[in-house]
Amino acid sequence: MGNFHVTKIKYPKAGPGLVFVQGGSFVMGAKEEDVMGDWNNVPRRITVPSFFIDETEVANVHYREYLYWLENTFSGDTSIMYKCLPDTLVWREELAYNEPYVEYYFRYPSYNFYPVVGVSWRQAHDFCIWRSDRVNELNLVSKGYLKKDAIKKELKGGGADGSFNTETYLMNPDLIASRGKPKKSELKDVNNKPRSTVKMEDGILNMGYRLPTEAEWEYAAYGLLDQNPSPRRKENSSGEELRSNQQIYAWSKNMSGLRDTRHGTWQGKMMANFKRTSGDNMGVAGGLNDRAAIPGPIKSFYPNAFGLYNMSGNVSEWVGDVYRPMTPSDGQDFNYFRGNKFQKYYKNSSGAYERDSMGRLKKTDISDEEVKNRTNYQRNNVINFMDGDSTSGASYGYGVTSLINDQSRVFKGGSWNDRAYWLSPGSRRYMQEDQSSSTVGFRCAQTYLGPPEGPGFQEGNIFGKRRQKGSKKK
Repeated sequence: MGNFHVTKIKYPKAGPGLVFVQGGSFVMGAKEEDVMGDWNNVPRRITVPSFFIDETEVANVHYREYLYWLENTFSGDTSIMYKCLPDTLVWREELAYNEPYVEYYFRYPSYNFYPVVGVSWRQAHDFCIWRSDRVNELNLVSKGYLKKDAIKKELKGGGADGSFNTETYLMNPDLIASRGKPKKSELKDVNNKPRSTVKMEDGILNMGYRLPTEAEWEYAAYGLLDQNPSPRRKENSSGEELRSNQQIYAWSKNMSGLRDTRHGTWQGKMMANFKRTSGDNMGVAGGLNDRAAIPGPIKSFYPNAFGLYNMSGNVSEWVGDVYRPMTPSDGQDFNYFRGNKFQKYYKNSSGAYERDSMGRLKKTDISDEEVKNRTNYQRNNVINFMDGDSTSGASYGYGVTSLINDQSRVFKGGSWNDRAYWLSPGSRRYMQEDQSSSTVGFRCAQTYLGPPEGPGFQEGNIFGKRRQKGSKKK
């Protein structure tokens, strides 16, 4: 009789711009000869659980919306804007006239829906947090848990104290301004009155955007669903646990080639935006091969089996992982990821949470002393796990013997200025997380919780009490 509220079972919906990727087992790593001799993508079978990922790369217009919000919410704080601006100088070359791209690529309307570049890993990570907060803020406004004018107040110089942040709302709602209280709500408090706050278990808040892990990105890029001759389409049917081919690139219409082989008007068309050979970024006038000199529109070229555009070519993309050459062969074979640094929310001497200059809750590292008796991990920072120990025998002297350290982040996919070798999703490179390039952009992902085949399917094989169906005896 205390109004303990149990939400009807629901599964998270894809946030705006995301599509569902059904997980599964696949061979991660090189699909062709390692001509670079890196030995950093040795093939290994792993399992990736189902997740959501952006249909396209994040475009200039999407990132400009982010800057618009920052400019209005933190008006006058030039340090915040400077930290988030993409580096347009990445277009400059000593012996090339690229100044028009420096000046116009990010801002001019012609390039609205071209992928944003010049964005570092840190900036892409912060964009994901901002995008999560805006989606959840709108969810709460539409449900009445934030006042209708909350967003406008925020954009009129709300600053750190007047901006909405999902983690802050969940941990300490009192820090959030413009909270509302719906007159009618199925969520009741112990006095049987409508609740003024939402909890994660109510199923209203979005799971949040983030950068995909390297394993997720590579799995999504291959779109191996197309290689299954008989996938399960509905609950009362069976699917085949079978793949007919192994792809090299993100498309399935030509297993190992770069042109469309289907008969018709598309036959012979380039399947990606890349550099065919030295000095050939788009072909000959009158018959341009990929019809793009620099990055092309985010919905150009043919999507793969999951409906994802430009997973090979156009721009390479940041993923969440810290780079190590041998991680794919050393890491976990389920949901593989390197980059964990475990933290907790900071509390001041009064035991209260505090917000940082961006309006997010402050965090602090978990001490090794707190976790020393755990059986699953004993250190808070496991980014460099297995470096220089007796198990791996590997060590990295940044700036002395290598350019690898704990800030080296993986990017994948090949770009408009890369040869075909780098278009294979199995290839991998790295760059420091505070660096950027005219060939590297990003897309976001989101965790999915529910039946791995998606909403509308059951989880696990269900054996009812009735006798199973069998073939009729003649």
